[in-house]
Amino acid sequence: MLMSKLLGERFKEKPAEASFDSHIFLLRGGYIRQVSNGIFTMLLPAVKIKSKIEQIIRAEMNSIDGQEVLFPVALPGELWQESGRFDAVGSELLRMKDRTGRDMLLAMTHEEACVHLARTEAKSYTQYPFMVYHIQTKFRDEARSRGGLIRVREFTMKDAYSFHTCEHDLEQYYNRCLDAYVNIYRRCGVPEVVCVQSDSGMMGGSVAHEFMLLTDVGEDTIVVCNSCDYQSNMEVATSLLSVSDKLPEPLTKVHTPNITSIADVAKFFNIGEEHLLKAAVFKVDGKTKPLVIFLRGDLQVNEAKVQKVVKAEITPFVDYDDSELVFGFIGPHNLADVEVLFDKSVKDVKWFVCGANEVDYHYTGLNVEDLNISEYYDLTKVNEGQNCLCGEGTLQFKRGIEVGNIFQLGDKYTKSMNMTYIDENGKAQTPIMGCYGIGVGRLIASVLEARHDDYGPIWPISIAPWEVHICVLKSKKMDINKIGFDIYNALNTDYEVILDDRDVGAGVQFADADLLGVPVRIIIGEKNLKNNLIEIVTRDKSIKKLVDIDSIQNTVAQLISDLKKQYS
Repeated sequence: MLMSKLLGERFKEKPAEASFDSHIFLLRGGYIRQVSNGIFTMLLPAVKIKSKIEQIIRAEMNSIDGQEVLFPVALPGELWQESGRFDAVGSELLRMKDRTGRDMLLAMTHEEACVHLARTEAKSYTQYPFMVYHIQTKFRDEARSRGGLIRVREFTMKDAYSFHTCEHDLEQYYNRCLDAYVNIYRRCGVPEVVCVQSDSGMMGGSVAHEFMLLTDVGEDTIVVCNSCDYQSNMEVATSLLSVSDKLPEPLTKVHTPNITSIADVAKFFNIGEEHLLKAAVFKVDGKTKPLVIFLRGDLQVNEAKVQKVVKAEITPFVDYDDSELVFGFIGPHNLADVEVLFDKSVKDVKWFVCGANEVDYHYTGLNVEDLNISEYYDLTKVNEGQNCLCGEGTLQFKRGIEVGNIFQLGDKYTKSMNMTYIDENGKAQTPIMGCYGIGVGRLIASVLEARHDDYGPIWPISIAPWEVHICVLKSKKMDINKIGFDIYNALNTDYEVILDDRDVGAGVQFADADLLGVPVRIIIGEKNLKNNLIEIVTRDKSIKKLVDIDSIQNTVAQLISDLKKQYS
């Protein structure tokens, strides 16, 4: 490739619309251009990086017996109506009608399409297990697109779906796929990606993990233990809570005029917030009764955990005027006709302050044992500094970018879409599924977040747009262009090479080379050529040396070989 022919302007000014380093450099380096909010055109450098990441993904998916297919982007609405997601998923799903009035959608994920294929092709137990995958464009009408390729509306994803006849087989394959994902991230140049427990969300299923690149600009909070190897997404993280040692006392009603907030109640009684029984009220989708959750006063409700328990979407309750609840004074005694859940943080507590369900009154001395609670749930967010379940360490918060996820879906989709196979006894059975996704564009941005300096990307050679970048510094005394083209032609048969053939100064060439982030740079200049020497520099500045012009091919070959060993 010649720089004079490369489409895409490179510039040194920071784009006003970009705050993430990856977004800044992808715009400055001529990798992407915005078409609309969360929708981008990729130029050649980004396309080449994307293609190489996809090839790494293909190699790892094929190594675990994956079969590549290609599902459509536009799908009939009835497939999603079969699974129940056509109406259950919110405005993120772009729905439309075709010219006949038939419901259609742009797929944001392809479970339904995959089951539609598999239920017609895998009817006997002898065909199980199997996995199919595809790399395809998807559309999610994201409400808060940001960060360039990190959070977009149109994106490319690798989805894989495995089908099994038993849980044990699914678990075994799930672990194989987890190992393949570790290999993918290592080969793409981000071995520091960690695997954390996560919530399956709208995907369904019981077991899920996310792959996170730990970075200060990440949108997700990762909970880690400073002693053991515990790592979890905030949505499912749990902790070891201490139990209050306050002794039982008689239940006593106390006048608390205009004292409604947790902080004010704690101050009024001169106690810590952990000694308060807090009530949080939610509206559950599809139900008329409010849901009241009782938890310790120093904790916050984790809505993802609650939704998993009630198996429905929840939103904060705001219909105050139409409710019999006494907001600000809600407690478990004489409570209105509502649904109630108790968080495990209140279990075994002998003394609480709680609302009396009467304006301006609270109770002291609430003993939770007196409430005869049949079941407690994990419904709260962990706080930084709480004890880990290991009993040795404390929990710390880190930021991360999600670069992949895997789920054990079970029979959520196969059952709802009536997919069956005939077992060895001739009986119809419902198979179970696993789902495994990687966002390709987001992975490009994430690698850049982890691999850059103040001047631009430092692409790993496994995914770099080119392997060698030749800078030909102009001279009035020597025909350096001819030497540059000779080296370019010699290397171009074995490697991906870009040559800066433009009539621009060294400063412009070096700045553009930094923005393109090619691992190996060859600098051809008059001063060194007088001694028959050429400079070779790696983009990360770890190697910088002068070599004889006659040995340039062998030197480049050895250097590229050494760099590639890191990602093999």
